[in-house]
Order: sequence, then structure tokens, then C-alpha cells
Amino acid sequence: MRLRASGPCLFVDRPGDDIPARPAQRSPVRSFFREYCLPLLLLATSVVTTTAAGVRFMQNFVERMPPVVRESDLWPWGWLAGHPEMLKEGWVFSLSLLGILLIHEFGHYFACRRHRIRVTLPWVLPAPTLSGTLGAVIQIRSRIPGRNALMDVGIYGPLAGYAASALAVAAGYALSVPARANVAGATIRFGGEPLTIRLLHALVAHWNPALPNFAAIAPHPILVAGWIGLFFTALNLIPGGQLDGGHILYAISPRLHRAITRFLPWLLLLAGTFYWAGWMVWGLILLIPAMRHPSVPSEPKLSRGRMVLGAIGMVLLLLTFTPTPFSGSSLLNLLDVDMVRWAH
Repeated sequence: MRLRASGPCLFVDRPGDDIPARPAQRSPVRSFFREYCLPLLLLATSVVTTTAAGVRFMQNFVERMPPVVRESDLWPWGWLAGHPEMLKEGWVFSLSLLGILLIHEFGHYFACRRHRIRVTLPWVLPAPTLSGTLGAVIQIRSRIPGRNALMDVGIYGPLAGYAASALAVAAGYALSVPARANVAGATIRFGGEPLTIRLLHALVAHWNPALPNFAAIAPHPILVAGWIGLFFTALNLIPGGQLDGGHILYAISPRLHRAITRFLPWLLLLAGTFYWAGWMVWGLILLIPAMRHPSVPSEPKLSRGRMVLGAIGMVLLLLTFTPTPFSGSSLLNLLDVDMVRWAH
């Protein structure tokens, strides 16, 4: 199978999608469990894992602290076992984040349906991560008919997800409060602020002049969900391989896509060394042969309106990208911490 990765989302093509389908080829037999039950089962599990993460975010917000302060905040199950009544406190974060992810994925889904591309419902992937999920997956089951369709499939997800994330950030800012002055250093700290965070902060601060800057705020869980949504959008829009940004770039110029995809993994590996170690993971993912973009018919040419959509996608990348999403998390920082611990 060929994976089309897009940050928290993965598009999956069957082998042979690059080969024109035979006119007499019959549609594959669909499994009811795979089509409907599995997506619902994964979604239900993701509700549990994201709600568990949201409990700690809400608890820390009530105490006017950063989202992640203690080591136990990264894996809250032990704490929840002793406080099961607190699970209801995590719904706000869970519904906000899952809503953002599903809005993003259904942007792709409806773009596929518009162009009569066979596609599955989104699969939301539960995981023991900071957010409780790895994102979402849809499976594309037929060829993308042309570059105009590819542009629509690539851009509609980030457009929808960005709008939902920005709305969550604005609402989260309105609900947030100043952090306590005597809070100890957080285990995980948000790093550089993407431009969208700064713009929305300025907008909300116009009505609430007492709102502190992002580094001095105790963020409401909705703000945390919005920040994660913007972060996922930036990952989606990395212009290479089969990421959403790669689809957009391929639709604009397959030749430019091939050129950028060759050096982008090495640039991400370098960025992971000095900014955020996670970039190294994405660089390695882009080196996987399965991430090679399948060929898409070059005719008809990309329409002028789709070129505008491609430019909007590049603007969204500028609005959401930050080289240091988490402070002190470069490979050099992590190695330095490990060496200090080993020395002691």
C-alpha cells in the first residue's frame, strides 16, 4: 500500500493506482466492518484517549498553570485511575480537537466525492501522545483524475482545518487567564508562536487589554486544541512527498515537486538538530519510497482558480509554521539533557 501522509492525516492508495484502470474492471467488494464499524470504533477509542489528555489540561488550567507541568501529565492514566470522576472534565478538549481533525478530513472527503473519487470515511487514530491521537486517515480507492482534482483534494482539508483551528484559538483566548507567577517550569513548553497565534492574540486583546501574551497565559483547553490544530495544519502543508503540501505543489508543478522532495528531507533533518527533533521524524518519513507521489494526468492544465488556491495554501503554511513548536526540544538540547542526567 502507498501512504499519502499529511501531518496527522494519512491518505492511503492501493498498489497500482498509477496504472490506468481497465474499463471492464469491477469495483472491489466492500466490507461493512471496514467501511463503517472500524471508523466508529477508532473514533470511540480516540474520544477516550483525547478526553484523558484533556482532563490534565483542564486541571492545570483551573490551577492557572501551563498545560503540561508534571511528568504524569504526559501519561494521565495512573492519575485518572484514582480520580475517575474527573474524566468528564476532558470533554471540552476532546470535542474541540476531534472536531478540528474531522473537519480537516471531511474537507478532503468532500473534495474526493465532488470529483467522484472513491474514498473511505475518516479513521481517527488513538495514540499515547500529548494530544491522545496521531490524527486521522482516509483511504483513496481510485485514481485522482487530474491536477485540478488533486489541488482540491490537497487544499480543502487544510483550509477547513485552519478555519476550525483559528476559531478554537480565538475562543480559547477569550476563556484563558493569566498564569500564576510562581509556577515551576513546564515539562513541555510551547515554543515559537505561529503568526496566526499572534494575530488572534492581538484581536482578542483589543477587547480584553488585560490578556497576557501567549508565554504568560494559562491556556484554556480549547486554546490548546486550537494550537495543536494549527500545528497539524503546518505539518500537513510541508511541500513534499504525499503530504497535503506535496499534493498542492505537485498540482502546480510536478517537476518542482520532484526537485523540492529530493532536498527537503535533509533540510528537515538539519532543522531537527537545531530547532525541534520532530522535524527529523518527518524528514525520515519523506525518505520512505512509499512516500513517492503517484503520477497524475497533466491534462487538463491547472486552472487559474486552482492556482489561486495553491497560493492560499502557501499563505496558510506561513501563518501556521514555526521552526520551534516546543521550546528546548532540538536534538542538541535533548542530547545535552541526557548527558547531564548521565553525568549525575
